[in-house]
Amino acid sequence: MSDTPVSEMTFEQALRELEQVVGQLERGDVELEKSIELYQRGADLKARCEKKLKEAEEKVATIKLDNDGNPASLAATEGL
Repeated sequence: MSDTPVSEMTFEQALRELEQVVGQLERGDVELEKSIELYQRGADLKARCEKKLKEAEEKVATIKLDNDGNPASLAATEGL
């Protein structure tokens, strides 16, 4: 597991670690207490990925296109 707090991870970092956590849990070679810890970390990582994806979707939704379909401007999006 990374030492980086989940709240500071990029989407890519969180997804990479989530894949590692899932792999460890699927192998089933982890003790019960460690499995519980990994499961919680995985839940936090999943939530981070979902949050970052939602932010990206909202940002993309604010792009305004000109008559030719080219990006013309980016409307201000609070919090992004």
